[in-house]
Amino acid sequence: MLKQLMRKAQLWWLLSQNSQAKQADSEGPYLSRDLQKNLDYLQNTIGECPDLIIRHLQVGQGDRITMTIVYLDGLVDVKYLDQAILHPLLVEQEPRPARPVKLLDELQQSLLTAGAVKRTNSLSKLVDQILAGHTALLLDNSDQALFIATEGWEKRAISEPDLETVVRGPREGFVETLRTNTAMLRRKLRNPNLRFETMTLGKLTKTDVSIAYIKGVVADDLVEEIKSRLKSITIDGILESGYIEEFIEDAPFSPFPTVHISERPDVVASRLLEGRVAIFTSGTPIVLTVPMLFIELFQASEDYYNRAILGTMTRLIRYVAFLLSTLSPAVYVALTAFHHELIPTPLLITMAAAREGTPFPALVEALGMGLVFEVLREAGVRIPKAVGQTVSIVGALVIGQAAVEAGLVGAPMIIVVALTAISAFVVAKNEGVGIFLRFYFVLLAGVFGAYGIVVGMLGVLVHLSSIRSFGIPYLSPIAPSEPGAWKDVLVRVPWWGMVTRPQELAHGNLKRQPGLQVPTPPDPAQKNKNPRKRRGGLDNE
Repeated sequence: MLKQLMRKAQLWWLLSQNSQAKQADSEGPYLSRDLQKNLDYLQNTIGECPDLIIRHLQVGQGDRITMTIVYLDGLVDVKYLDQAILHPLLVEQEPRPARPVKLLDELQQSLLTAGAVKRTNSLSKLVDQILAGHTALLLDNSDQALFIATEGWEKRAISEPDLETVVRGPREGFVETLRTNTAMLRRKLRNPNLRFETMTLGKLTKTDVSIAYIKGVVADDLVEEIKSRLKSITIDGILESGYIEEFIEDAPFSPFPTVHISERPDVVASRLLEGRVAIFTSGTPIVLTVPMLFIELFQASEDYYNRAILGTMTRLIRYVAFLLSTLSPAVYVALTAFHHELIPTPLLITMAAAREGTPFPALVEALGMGLVFEVLREAGVRIPKAVGQTVSIVGALVIGQAAVEAGLVGAPMIIVVALTAISAFVVAKNEGVGIFLRFYFVLLAGVFGAYGIVVGMLGVLVHLSSIRSFGIPYLSPIAPSEPGAWKDVLVRVPWWGMVTRPQELAHGNLKRQPGLQVPTPPDPAQKNKNPRKRRGGLDNE
């Protein structure tokens, strides 16, 4: 019995030592009571760089106390550092306790005027805080230090996003600063149930990543799944949210995205109100929202700011534009190469005359002009804006007209490519998907004709039906069908008609608003009941 107890005690001691060792490894070395030894560690770790500022201070009246502040120039607000740290220590000098622990308490609680002052005994954590823009304050003969929030690097001003422009709606977009972005979302959702959870990803970059959700609306298992996927990311650096997107998406080899992106606070707020989760990444204005549904590719924030009739019409136009941008070249190739009987005779004669003398078949023409269009669009994005319009004009007019006059391609193909390009710009969110589907259908049409297009569409439909985004079917609420949730798919019903949130996303709080809010005009009979109310005002008494 005694031997068993001894063995259990030894096992418990070994486990406790292992856990302490792991904790020590994760936290790194601890602060020493020797101030110079701590400073040597900081200099050796960060390097003797010109932007590493180490300033020694002699503080107090009578027996002066040696202190040192350490910060990185360019990452801190120097004026705030002067006001919150240096001025209280050097100008408003007061007697201070001799013991370092009590002195740290006084500095943290009553002397330093900074908003956030925290204490640590880990040197590695102190290094991380200095690299994040905080100022470290170290005392001689103390194994603890303070780090004060003094971030103040240059920031880009809030401006209208370039990717999601609107005619009616807010003009502000996210920026590269994480806290600015979360504050913009707080302004949209003034609710205590809006929660943020922050973690650090990237062994070298140590990028701050924050997830946002509305407690009581979002499913708890969805939040846990997202945190689990984020914590499983092991990489040396995270420079943009695209890194995270590739690690957490459900269908990495599919051309269809399963993670939605946006740089508008109002769009992210609307996604959270439906039961989704947003992922903010420091250093980028692009915010990820999950789960993502296929219908989100055709939705725009302006649909919900305009009247329901106009929002429905523009959404239907996007569906038609998507079909035109992906199927127009394929249909043209199929008709000219296989199905001449489907073209009216006058039009067929005109097309034949226009293509007379062209050396290449319709399939090669479609692939070649499609490739030229993608090259021109990529060039227009990459080159400076000052000459971007010139490149577009040269590509659209000079190259197209020269190709027709030289007899390399037919004029009908130029018209088809132009229609495809204009339609592709209508649904800019589907740029990557449209490029893939366009060449996919053109190849099938060039080999099998219209039968290839039909089989290709069935293959795409089967593929879409098999995709899930964080457990939610990608085609929901179309498949599986939920008729009650079709109010925001093909059409956009008025706001007073969308009583509930999407059932496949929201959990717990499904009701968005009470029903029976249909606006009704006043009854003229009730309006004229009061004989004192006339067109000219009250009767004179």
